[in-house]
Amino acid sequence: MRRLILFALTAAATLAACTSGPQPIEDGSNDQGILAWRASKDAMFKSGADSPLLPAGQAAFTGLPYYPIDAAYQMPAVLKENRSPRLIIELPTSTTELRRMQRVGTLTFTLKGTTLTLTAFADEDARTITRLFVPFGDLTSGTETYAGGRYLELDRTSTTLYDLDFNRAYHPFCVFNPSYVCPVPPRENRLAVAIQAGERLPSTAGR
Repeated sequence: MRRLILFALTAAATLAACTSGPQPIEDGSNDQGILAWRASKDAMFKSGADSPLLPAGQAAFTGLPYYPIDAAYQMPAVLKENRSPRLIIELPTSTTELRRMQRVGTLTFTLKGTTLTLTAFADEDARTITRLFVPFGDLTSGTETYAGGRYLELDRTSTTLYDLDFNRAYHPFCVFNPSYVCPVPPRENRLAVAIQAGERLPSTAGR
């Protein structure tokens, strides 16, 4: 299953796709859909062939830590696409490697009364874009969440409207296994607010 946009150190120069677990389950209840998706992801981490965890880590794994689901972190967003020809930029990564990606456009949304924007990306070689990759950092990065930021993925829509749900924010696989090379959010995707939703670091889960 094509899911997380993460990159193995041994991979070729093309964009490699890894999995974070099953696609989100939509059952009419957003909370229940998120909980079902998280349970499936935990099962993949624990025993799946695509788990980023090493065998010892799988044996000790008891589940990923998350913030409580909060509807305040789910909102509509409007995508303003690039009007120029394909714009390729280089994103820094968790190593010295740079990752070339296609800049699709910017998502504008309002969170708790503040208007914010995030840049959306896709595979450098993608001609038909079916998913948007949205790496971001926020004021929890480096304390409650991974310092290198977290990711969102959005199914491409036929309109400019998107459902942006930070309850589905996740950590890149390099948090769990250093053999993955993870794109780091560019400066424009560093939000000056705390996104206390989605996946968090284990050391803060009990706070």
